[in-house]
Amino acid sequence: MHFNRVIGQTKTKEKLIASVKAGRIPHAQLFFGPKGCGALPLAIAYAQYIACTGEKEDDSCGVCASCRKFEKLIHPDLHFAYPVNTSKEIGKDPVSDDYIAKWREIVLDNPYFDAATWYNCIGIENKQGLISKNESEAIVRKLNLKSFESDYKFLILWMPEKMNATAANMLLKLVEEPPEKTVFILVSDEPDEVLKTISSRTQPVKLSRLEDASIEATLKEHFKVSSEEAASVARLANGNYIAACEALETTDENEFNLEMFTRVMRLSFARNIPEISNWVDEMASIGREKLKSFFTYSCRLIRENFIMNLKEEKLVYLTPKEKQFSQKFHPYINGRNVIGIVEEFNSAVSDIERNANSKIVLFDMAMKLVKMIRK
Repeated sequence: MHFNRVIGQTKTKEKLIASVKAGRIPHAQLFFGPKGCGALPLAIAYAQYIACTGEKEDDSCGVCASCRKFEKLIHPDLHFAYPVNTSKEIGKDPVSDDYIAKWREIVLDNPYFDAATWYNCIGIENKQGLISKNESEAIVRKLNLKSFESDYKFLILWMPEKMNATAANMLLKLVEEPPEKTVFILVSDEPDEVLKTISSRTQPVKLSRLEDASIEATLKEHFKVSSEEAASVARLANGNYIAACEALETTDENEFNLEMFTRVMRLSFARNIPEISNWVDEMASIGREKLKSFFTYSCRLIRENFIMNLKEEKLVYLTPKEKQFSQKFHPYINGRNVIGIVEEFNSAVSDIERNANSKIVLFDMAMKLVKMIRK
């Protein structure tokens, strides 16, 4: 992957290129930034540049043997780790290599994607993705081998926040004192959730939110949309290229989240407990990762409706369908209840991550919404 395929992040690219030219390549780095900023494609482009045998001034050459293999993600010295779980295809002790074909497919199609898209791709259904001790054992085994072709070996670990303590402890010594010319690149959009024992041993590389102009230009190139539509979607995305793609594609998940958010808010206002119970049963069946996505989506809508209530239209980022609902809903999100409602959604995310009973979490949250929505 070339640096020129990575949207924006010009200053960060320049710093990474300068460090390679100066021979100062840290053995462990943590690439992080807002969701949709492009940390994963940047990490791959950086590794490709290091391994390139005919690098240009500001990018890899794209024609050497190393670059050709990197472009297909099949270089023998490039390794990936990412959260997985059992599926219909993999029934026991899954590791990243079990899903490497699907990983290459999704990254090569569009390296800007989130956890929900990945979990849907590998079909882990209602389970949460994780990086287990089996994964750590596989990483240790790979990186203790000599490099095959490149001077360096690379491990790109996507979503290190999904690593449990046992897995992290197995990697500590390897991250702190890796074999010679081994490069760890951790990629996260939730760096505060990464275990401190791991993050403290890495050099941080902070990415910025994408500029609207960069997103707009990319949308026009890849989706062939008009300048007006690209500008509108770029503003709505608020620096998140994943959100921009979803806005253009109108994903089923976004449609579902809006429908369920609308229902629970109307039922809470009406204090219709029997129908709320039906809503809880329906939501509890969709799986934990989709529930977490719903709660995160709901927090965003609450925030946007509160801003609408403050009459700050320039700061509101809503799709046409969301705005249609919010025109009547926003007066009910105000200074007396906005903090409490957001806290309930955030608390629900935390409870679901800790494997709490979904029905209990949803019903408890809904009952609190009943109390708060009329404030």
